[in-house]
Amino acid sequence: MALLVFLLDICRQFPGCGNIVTFSQFLFIAVEGFIFEANFGRKRPAIPIRYYLIMVAMFFTVSVVNNYALNLNIAMPLHMIFRSGSLIASMALGVIILKKRYSISKYTSIALVSVGIFTCTFMSAKQVASDSSLNEEDGLRAFMWWMLGIGALTFALLMSARMGIFQEMLYKQFGKHSKEALFYNHALPLPGFLLLAPNIYHHAVLFSQSEPFQVPVIGLTLPIMWFYLLMNVITQYVCIRGVFILTTECTSLTVTLVVTLRKFVSLIFSILYFRNPFTAWHWLGTFFVFVGTLMYTEVWNSLGPLLARWRKRPKQE
Repeated sequence: MALLVFLLDICRQFPGCGNIVTFSQFLFIAVEGFIFEANFGRKRPAIPIRYYLIMVAMFFTVSVVNNYALNLNIAMPLHMIFRSGSLIASMALGVIILKKRYSISKYTSIALVSVGIFTCTFMSAKQVASDSSLNEEDGLRAFMWWMLGIGALTFALLMSARMGIFQEMLYKQFGKHSKEALFYNHALPLPGFLLLAPNIYHHAVLFSQSEPFQVPVIGLTLPIMWFYLLMNVITQYVCIRGVFILTTECTSLTVTLVVTLRKFVSLIFSILYFRNPFTAWHWLGTFFVFVGTLMYTEVWNSLGPLLARWRKRPKQE
């Protein structure tokens, strides 16, 4: 929740700051992993570096494209809902690449998620096109940028699903090494940020020119945007570290359910706290996405036996 608050505070004042946010997150996690996981480079990786390079290329691309989509007239609620459709991409690529077959309930859940995303996307398109503050030419330009943003999100969704399949195959071959994967997925892409250096430096200057803020308790004074960025980086680290640990400590059902619920709660918080425009159609689309995701994880099958045991419990006199 805190991650979302700080990210939105940053993006509201500097909508094009996605690159500096991504770079800061990668740098922090890489430095932490270099010290505590790689033991200052003395520990050999369990998975060969060449496989990490492939994974990192996909991971870096997904992270940058997802953050950059916020610069392309994509509202945060739509951004979050669209990324909730990762189940669609995973199932489609699983069928194509791994030749998997699924039950009717799985395909039904995918249909619900697809309808939900289409509904939210279509209604957001109407909002962009009907913005009364824009003339016809500016409205068309805004709509074209929005369409480019949708294309970017679609590409990132498919790339993320392909990365998940690749990672699954690596873990089957070499075993699960969550901390190592977390480190290399963030350390190896750092040279790629040289391509974005002018944009990162530009926003670093803007951040330094923001109003001063005194950090509570310690009394340190620094530009408020740097404080927001620091808090975003720390909360992002806690979040992604938890996800990597969950992949090794819990079943895939538990991981999927936890991540889905986190996205849903974050979405509701974003709407209520930041007063983003959200119509009844958006609520309906969100409902379809949420129910479809729960159907995909087969949480109903897990809850059924629990309810049956609860009903058969001995009644107290």
